[in-house]
Amino acid sequence: MTTTITRPNESRAARLITDVLDPKTWIIADTMLTGWHTSRLAGIGWGLLGCLFAAVIPLAFIKYGIRRGRWSDRHVGQRQQRIIVMSFIVSSVATGMLLLWAFDSPQTMIALVAAMLVTLAALLAVTPAWKISVHAAVSSGSVAMLAMTYGPWLLLAFPVVAAVSWSRVELKDHTLGQVLAGAAVGGAVAASTFALVR
Repeated sequence: MTTTITRPNESRAARLITDVLDPKTWIIADTMLTGWHTSRLAGIGWGLLGCLFAAVIPLAFIKYGIRRGRWSDRHVGQRQQRIIVMSFIVSSVATGMLLLWAFDSPQTMIALVAAMLVTLAALLAVTPAWKISVHAAVSSGSVAMLAMTYGPWLLLAFPVVAAVSWSRVELKDHTLGQVLAGAAVGGAVAASTFALVR
């Protein structure tokens, strides 16, 4: 269960959206829904494997770092700290993708995790110079890939991406430019990689 802690004078709605619709939530949705669409119950198993390396292990690393005082919160707001966390997550996601490939996973699942990896690498490349929004990138890429899997009607979920982006600006964690760039990069890189690999 997610614990939502608001700071004085901040929007409760923005904090709730930021905390509930964080990258982990989108990754779980992507892996489970894509796995189910690909091969039903067996696909859920592949989805769980992908989720382990793309969400569970990274989240455990972040929580460990918080307990050790290495970063202040689970969204890892400071850019220098983000570089360390994102580098670890790149390694974890790459390991997950290699395992999916080694165990002969459906190509769609490999494509999904590859899209996550390439998107994360693109965000990591920008982060040393600019705090691009990971929340906006992951939510935008997720909606794009789910629409490619289930049909274009899922593009109707893009207002949820807008809500996530609004929450990041409202909480002063990002500027409007950072969330717009994140959404654009996340959507474009994830969709193109997913289409190319699958």
